[in-house]
Amino acid sequence: MNWPAIAAIYRFEMARTLRTPLQSVVSPVLSTSLYFVVFGAAIGSRMQAIDDVQYGAFIVPGLIMLTLLTQSIANASFAIYFPKFTGTIYELLSAPVAWWEVVIGYVGAAATKSIVLGLIILLTATFFVPLRIEHPGFMLMFLVLTAVTFSLFGFIIGIWADGFEKLQVIPLLVVTPLAFLGGSFYSIEMLPPLWRTVALFNPVVYLISGFRWSFFGKADVGVAVSLGMTLVFLAACIAVVGWIFRTGYRLKN
Repeated sequence: MNWPAIAAIYRFEMARTLRTPLQSVVSPVLSTSLYFVVFGAAIGSRMQAIDDVQYGAFIVPGLIMLTLLTQSIANASFAIYFPKFTGTIYELLSAPVAWWEVVIGYVGAAATKSIVLGLIILLTATFFVPLRIEHPGFMLMFLVLTAVTFSLFGFIIGIWADGFEKLQVIPLLVVTPLAFLGGSFYSIEMLPPLWRTVALFNPVVYLISGFRWSFFGKADVGVAVSLGMTLVFLAACIAVVGWIFRTGYRLKN
C-alpha cells in the first residue's frame, strides 16, 4: 500500500476544505439549523409526538442523513471532476499509484469532511431540541458507512460528468427527492399501505431508518435490513469504481 500517495491526496483535499470554510462548513450547518428552528421549535411544538419521540428530535437523524448524503456526493464528485477538467488527471493516472489508493485518498477525504459536518450538525441540534442517542456505536457506524458509500457514489458521478452542470443533476433530481421522501420528516408507518409499500423501494428509507434507530431505538424497517442494504450499495459502488479504472471509462480519451 502506497501510504505516502494516499496521504498526499488526502491532505490536498482536506486543505481545499480549510480554504473555503464558509462554503464547506458554515453554509450547510446554517441551512440545517434553519430546519431545526422552523420544524423543531416553531412547528414541532404544535405537532404530535411520533413513536413517543418529540417531533423536533424525531427529524434530527433525517436532517443529518440528508446533509450527509448531499455533502458526501458533492465533495467527492467535485474532487475527481476538477482534475479531469484541468487535465491533471493524466499525471495521476501515470503515477505509480494503484487505483484503489487513489480512491482511498479522494473518498477518504470526502467522507471525513461529511462525517465532521454531520457531527457538527448533531452538536448544533442539541441547542434546539432535547436529544438522546441510545446506541452511539451504531450511530457512528451508520454515519461512517453512509459517508463512505455516498462519497464513492459521488466519485462515480464526478467521473461520469462531462460538465459542471451534470455534477448537480443526480444530487438535485434524484438523491435529494429520495431523501425527502425517505422519511426524513416522518415515519413511513404514517403512510397508507400502498404508499408504504412503494416507499420500501426507496433505498434512502433504510439509511434513515437505521440511523434513527441508533438514536431512539425505533425504526421503520429492521436494523439488520438497513445495515445490509447499506453494505450492498457500498459493494456495488466499489465494483463500479473498479470497472471504471480497469476500462478507463471517462478517464482516458
